[in-house]
Amino acid sequence: MADVERTVLIIDDDAVILRLLEVNFEMEGFFVRTAADGEEGLEVALAEAPDIIISDVMMPRMNGLELVTSLKHDPATATIPVILLSAKAQASDIKAGLDAGADDYVTKPFEPHDLVERVTKLLRFQ
Repeated sequence: MADVERTVLIIDDDAVILRLLEVNFEMEGFFVRTAADGEEGLEVALAEAPDIIISDVMMPRMNGLELVTSLKHDPATATIPVILLSAKAQASDIKAGLDAGADDYVTKPFEPHDLVERVTKLLRFQ
């Protein structure tokens, strides 16, 4: 079970994945905020300072790599852990995500429970 009122921001342009993750994290006791693309996600992150962010890589308007770069370069959001979630599973894709500043990189398809465990583990170190 998550700590009380831990907030996860989930950013994905796929409504099915967004809802799947929202339900799974709520069942584990997280407060969940969602956004449909990187620009909206950045706005939510700046306004609400979530405890952790999960973001898709391939999205319209602002992709996940651009989002991570923006988050990590802003003192207001630089310390928020970010997990990138992507179908792009080549070693070079994972390296690019981690080099951009992501704290973890999860490839699709994924098990929602495993993602919850990774989030919980990352939050333990905060």
